[in-house]
Amino acid sequence: MARLMRHSKRSSRLQWRDFTIDLMATSAGLLDLAPPGQRADLLLAVDEASATGLIGKALTGEKPQVRIEGDVQLAAEVNWLVDHVRWDIEEDLSRVMGDVAAHRLASIGRESTKALRLFVQSGFKRTPAA
Repeated sequence: MARLMRHSKRSSRLQWRDFTIDLMATSAGLLDLAPPGQRADLLLAVDEASATGLIGKALTGEKPQVRIEGDVQLAAEVNWLVDHVRWDIEEDLSRVMGDVAAHRLASIGRESTKALRLFVQSGFKRTPAA
């Protein structure tokens, strides 16, 4: 949070193909949606064209190629956040659906991710039909 506090009111545009999201650092050191029409101080445009390629890279822990334009210091902080902050989705889900359901859903997600990761690491090899 302290890292983002230093960039309060600065905004970043994350772009992949036609998908764009504008985020702004708050004075509390959190991220929020930037107000409509606010000029972005930093543009992070993901160069990976295919969704499959992007998912494959994410599952193997590889970062996609990103074109960076704008505030270099803000870009360094965003890079640090990507490398060090992990979303506790199970905690957020538990607030919506309760602890047991959130734990079960998160477990299914972890197992699915593990299976996909193994599939991607194997190079999408098929087992010959018998």
